[in-house]
Amino acid sequence: MKTAFVRCAVGALAVVSIGAAVAASAPAIAKTSFDGTWSVVVVTEKGDCDRAYRYPIRINDDGSLINAGSTSFDISGKVSPNGKLVVRLSYGGKSATGQGRLSGASGTGQWAGGACAGTWTAERRG
Repeated sequence: MKTAFVRCAVGALAVVSIGAAVAASAPAIAKTSFDGTWSVVVVTEKGDCDRAYRYPIRINDDGSLINAGSTSFDISGKVSPNGKLVVRLSYGGKSATGQGRLSGASGTGQWAGGACAGTWTAERRG
């Protein structure tokens, strides 16, 4: 169970990490048009991690990313006003990073962590 969660968290991390990296390299970011709750699906395409996970992520007014679900994992990242993001996710001693872009009410990107890697998609929920 813990391994499955870590794999799932790694995927979600990839999505969230994308936003964090972009924000860290930019000056203070004003409110973005991506604020709200998003459903993120993480798919493993390389490695022996679980095939897919779905995570709820909240994007705050300043573009920061927050875990919006009941599964405990650490997530950090930011979404820039143009939708570019970098995200880092960790659970226990495992972690993953990701990058990609949000546009309107959806987004796509890639993630990697340990021996696994794959893609993610996101859809605005609220």
